[in-house]
Amino acid sequence: MSCSTPEGPPHGSAKTAQISAAVLTVSDSCSRGEKKDLSGPAVAEALERRGIRAIRREIVGDERDRIQQKLIALCGVARLVVTTGGTGIAPRDVTPEATRAVCERMIEGVAEAMRASGMAKIRFAALSRGVCGVRGTSLILNLPGSPAGAVESLDAVVDLLPHALELLAGNTEHGNRTSSDRVT
Repeated sequence: MSCSTPEGPPHGSAKTAQISAAVLTVSDSCSRGEKKDLSGPAVAEALERRGIRAIRREIVGDERDRIQQKLIALCGVARLVVTTGGTGIAPRDVTPEATRAVCERMIEGVAEAMRASGMAKIRFAALSRGVCGVRGTSLILNLPGSPAGAVESLDAVVDLLPHALELLAGNTEHGNRTSSDRVT
C-alpha cells in the first residue's frame, strides 16, 4: 500500500527545502487495512512544516525482510527515510533490526536524544528501541508508532538532520558555529 503526499511549497530554510523524505509506516493492522494510518500522515505533515519535502508515504507489515526491502528502495528515492512503528518490545516489533541490517553505520546519539527528550515527558519512552543509521547518502530514522510519540521524537532531532545529510553528501566544511549550536 502506498500513496503520494502532496508537494507543497517549502516552508523551512533553503537547506531543508532541498531535503526529500519518505515516510514508512510499519504496522500489521494498517498494512492489512484494518486500521487507518495516523502516524505516517502526522510525520509527513511535521516534516513539511519544517520545510522537508515528504515525497512518498508507504505502509508495510511488521516483517523484517519486507521492512528491509522497503528501506533499501526508499533510500534510492529520498535522502531521509523516516519510519514510524515497530520500535517497541513486542515480539513483532522488528523495525530497529531491519534498519540495522541495511545500514552501513549507526548514529547512536540521534536515537539517544529522541529517548532523552521523550523520557522528560513520559517514562515509557525508555522502552523505545528506535535507531538512526546511514545507508549510502541517506539517513534512516526510526520513530515510535503513536502519532504524538512519533512527532515529538522527530521534533527532538529534526534540527540535526540537515547538517547530518550535508555531511553524508560530502560537504564537510563546518564554517563558524553559532551560539545556538553549542550546548551550555
